[in-house]
Amino acid sequence: MSRLSNKIAIVTGAGSGFGAAIARAYVDAHAKVVLADLNLEAARRIAAELGDNASAVACDVSNYEQVKAMVQHCVQRFGTPDVVVNNAGTTHRNQSMLDVDEATFDRVFAVNVKSIYHMTRAVVPLMQANKRGVIINVGSVGGIRPRPGLTWYNSSKGAVKVMTKSMAVELAPDGIRVNLISPVMAATGLLKDFMGVEDTAENRARFVSTIPLGRMCEPVDVANAALFLASDEARFLTGLEMPVDGGRSI
Repeated sequence: MSRLSNKIAIVTGAGSGFGAAIARAYVDAHAKVVLADLNLEAARRIAAELGDNASAVACDVSNYEQVKAMVQHCVQRFGTPDVVVNNAGTTHRNQSMLDVDEATFDRVFAVNVKSIYHMTRAVVPLMQANKRGVIINVGSVGGIRPRPGLTWYNSSKGAVKVMTKSMAVELAPDGIRVNLISPVMAATGLLKDFMGVEDTAENRARFVSTIPLGRMCEPVDVANAALFLASDEARFLTGLEMPVDGGRSI
């Protein structure tokens, strides 16, 4: 038996970066996985690599009707989800908090925070009926040790941090575990916005110098944490915040 045999999972933002790596790790562990992404073609490419135990679906996680339809896709294709990874996220460019316009602020909170509200409404009743489930939210080291330039993004991840702990307490009687992974910056599609400068070797080196273990986070690092938290090995862990940050938050 592999670590996630007979498990059904949903991973949002699964077309690239952390989400794609998590989906790969889950399928490798014998789970059946729905890969949800705003970019359907990207999700389809990853799902095609993973075979029959993967299914791609388009989903704007800030839209409740689309989230509900995506969960229904999971139920119809594989069954009731045992694991949900709320990974989809966005940011504003690293800049003065006064220079972030209202539309961008609203989008950051809609994707990073309200999406979890939508997913909870769509999936938790199904988990409650089964008296089991795992929800993994993806936060950020910015929600633990915020720095200037990403104030509104950091605030959204701070909200996810408190939300995770409150969800964990409220859903524990239903056998549902809720945990948080907080990565440090990685070489994903949002890297340039996070840095606020051009993505050059020199600028990367300046950032890496602030990480005690001496490198950026890699998607597989987050995937390994998500695999453990979804597995029965973590069956007594809930409300946990797991920094995947090479010591950055110390």
